Amino acid sequence: MISTFGLVVAVVIIALLFDFVNGFHDSANSIATVVVTRTLTPGQAVLMAGLANFVGYFAFGTAIAKTVGKGIIHIDHVTLTVVCAALVGAIAWNIITWLLGLPTSSSHALIGGLVGAGIAAAGPQVVIWGGVLTIVLFIVLAPLIGMIGSSIFTLIMFWLFRRASYTGTTKVFKYLQLVSSFWYSIGHGTNDAQKTMGVIALALFSGGLTHSFELQGWIVLSCYTAIGLGTMLGGWRIVKTMGTKITKIQAKEGFCAESAAALVLLGTAHFGIPVSTTHVIAGSIMGVGAVEQAAKVRWITARKILYAWLLTIPATAAFGAIAYLVLRPLVGK
Repeated sequence: MISTFGLVVAVVIIALLFDFVNGFHDSANSIATVVVTRTLTPGQAVLMAGLANFVGYFAFGTAIAKTVGKGIIHIDHVTLTVVCAALVGAIAWNIITWLLGLPTSSSHALIGGLVGAGIAAAGPQVVIWGGVLTIVLFIVLAPLIGMIGSSIFTLIMFWLFRRASYTGTTKVFKYLQLVSSFWYSIGHGTNDAQKTMGVIALALFSGGLTHSFELQGWIVLSCYTAIGLGTMLGGWRIVKTMGTKITKIQAKEGFCAESAAALVLLGTAHFGIPVSTTHVIAGSIMGVGAVEQAAKVRWITARKILYAWLLTIPATAAFGAIAYLVLRPLVGK
């Protein structure tokens, strides 16, 4: 059997791998519009997004990490095997959806993995259903708020620049998009890196290395580093889906979508609500397209994305449960 310390180290490594895959998988959220509009090259965009991921910690704290670590399953019932199985289930789903080019939620994949592994280990009573239902509710609310917000932004921009020439507005919005993309990337890092922080803190507590749920400095730094590196490497399959297959994106549309999405992400981060960065930006892009001309939105692609969103938590719960049943006899903890 693996020693407790060895298992904790293994879980931390797997968690950081998940965080890296999260950045790799979700980098499209941060850079799709700014790359498609040719405001930045792909290399410049991922570098900017990776660096922006670090800013969220200094500005918005760690409320989401505490929600994930203590608000999904009862901490007293969590074992290292449960945490490891949750991560394995989430990583498996991220790889599958990346291969399919589907922009699904790494956050919800992790939450589903925790729920499935927890139920397999100790039954349904281990789940804090109120916390899970809030997150499920925001599967609908987050993209809807993003869609409404980007629609309002788009209408305001149309009115403000109604007399300006196309060439002039394109140049202005390319500069504005640098700001909106940076702020969206801050929201992405604030939301997504914190979920892995919560899992690592949970693993340390479960392994007896800490006496309470603590977010130590090295946890914060390592998680932001992992997601930043993943973002810098980029997930180009999903960039294509986000930037071209939902609706046609120009600089003005990119600015409106990113601005609305950034406000939603930073607002929910303030209240400690773990939402999907993928859902928010996809909803915002749909909102921009719907305002300009509903027919411009490729609703078939939107439906496929929606189905993947709805499947994420049940699918990763199943993956997490299976991973737990496989790992439990091998690990014995």
